[in-house]
Amino acid sequence: MKLEILTRNEHKELHNLIIANIRDLINRKNLEPGDKLPSERMLSERFEVSRSNVREAIQKLEFYGILKSKPQSGTFVADIGQVAMNGMMNDILALEDPDFKSLVETRILLELKTVKLAAKRRTDSDLERMKAALEAYKVKVLNNEDAVQEDLLFHLAIAQACGNSTINRMMLIITPEIINNFEKYHVCDKNQSQKRLKEHQDIFKAIKEQNTQKAKQMMKDHFVELYKYCYNI
Repeated sequence: MKLEILTRNEHKELHNLIIANIRDLINRKNLEPGDKLPSERMLSERFEVSRSNVREAIQKLEFYGILKSKPQSGTFVADIGQVAMNGMMNDILALEDPDFKSLVETRILLELKTVKLAAKRRTDSDLERMKAALEAYKVKVLNNEDAVQEDLLFHLAIAQACGNSTINRMMLIITPEIINNFEKYHVCDKNQSQKRLKEHQDIFKAIKEQNTQKAKQMMKDHFVELYKYCYNI
């Protein structure tokens, strides 16, 4: 059993090393789409790392569609050619952690589309979920408590209501990093919490009324401070 206590950068470097080793293994053994990789235990021993780190690296490659895991069967090379696979793996290894401004910009671009889809597709259960998140946010605001998490939970409820699982997944990916850095970068004035509550209520009302254009405009108005932060307006 390997006990590893790693910093975030060390963790990323280790994952990249495992991914590079998996790429080299696939190339060396000439594995083709549908071929099975060695077990996590065997990869762990071969690469001299813990099984949990091997599992996390495999999950990352699954996310990008390079590997496929089948319960009780193992991990297999996905149905893509070797040239494309090598190119994708090299791109993954070259990826940098997104800076906070990039995360916020991505959130703006996603949510302006998401809110229109939510207004068009929302169900009664979606409205209940949004209403509950809005009420939780309202309680924190009225008690002058930090409400960053409740704020983002409301936006995640909108993403869920849009009916697009890919957009919803992307929001789930970027949200934890935004929560971790929101206060650090002082993006929004805490004194504006009552104003933001009203904006949330306006967004919810537009979605409930299924007014897609109004919902988008309300979201744009809500993002004024974020626009200023991202584009130095």
